[in-house]
Amino acid sequence: MTNKINLSLDQIYDLSFKILFKYGVSEPHASAIAKVILAGERDECISHGVYRLGVLVHTINQGHVSKTAEPKMTIDDTSIVKVDAQYAFSPLAFEKGVEELARKTKQVGIAALQINHCYHFSALWPEVEIIAAHGLVGIAMTPSHAWVTPAGGNYPVLGTNPLAFSWPREHAVNPYVFDFATSAIARGDLELHDRTNTELPDNVAIDRDGNITKNAKAVIDGGSMLTFGGYKGSALSTMIELMSGALLEDLTSQESLDLDAGKKSFPCHGELLFAFDPSKFGLGNIAKTTASAERLFKSITDQGARLPSQRRFAARKRSQENGVFISKHIYSEIQKLLE
Repeated sequence: MTNKINLSLDQIYDLSFKILFKYGVSEPHASAIAKVILAGERDECISHGVYRLGVLVHTINQGHVSKTAEPKMTIDDTSIVKVDAQYAFSPLAFEKGVEELARKTKQVGIAALQINHCYHFSALWPEVEIIAAHGLVGIAMTPSHAWVTPAGGNYPVLGTNPLAFSWPREHAVNPYVFDFATSAIARGDLELHDRTNTELPDNVAIDRDGNITKNAKAVIDGGSMLTFGGYKGSALSTMIELMSGALLEDLTSQESLDLDAGKKSFPCHGELLFAFDPSKFGLGNIAKTTASAERLFKSITDQGARLPSQRRFAARKRSQENGVFISKHIYSEIQKLLE
């Protein structure tokens, strides 16, 4: 750990908040964003932790994103909660709408949260975990920038387009959660490979000439990423473009990249989340629903397979006990943001 700096979780939050506030982000936004940064670092997902502060500051400095806009929530007699982020970062808009999403879901069984005009930079697992904490099943999806070439194509059209899911577990500490990009590698991980000058895994990206490459810089400089699973990942990614782009009358990944105009800011678009109340589905026996799910999970873990997010939850426990360890290089870059 000689190349690492040990910080407490409180220090991670305070450092994130301090940097954001320094660059003019309002207190409510800075607090909401700092919580998301903390979640990434706490769970040892480096590409979603304090590393993101540099691009957040860059995005702020480009002048597109609003640093102070208050999200506007629309509530009507439908099961859809609509929040307009007004071209600010997304976490505060989610915080604004999630309680109403939970209320409507428990009232009618299924509801959706539609977030428009947001700059989205974070993982989706913190959001679906909050939905699960309400005792609800959650799904979340969002486009990004057009960095990904569809299967069989030769130029980028799709975003990394993450999809997340959560299932609440009454008698377990942690819910069942997965959160993955539909690209073969997450954009943040690609950028970390570039910064550390390390090779990419096999078959995750192509260079500007369409050749498979392990050079992250070649991907960033005119190349593109690939979808996971070929046509299957490409189809899922396209669904996310339609559901959280066109359906919301918001930007697709192509349109987000056009809006960015080469400034390399975080994507601007919409986000769509669903919540389901298990007690309103089935045939009225929620105990049977729970038992069936737990039997499935046990059948997986009993054979030595792990559930998604198990490693992340183990990392969370370590961080809560020992704090987090950040590379001195990244910590030095973060400190420069305060100068």
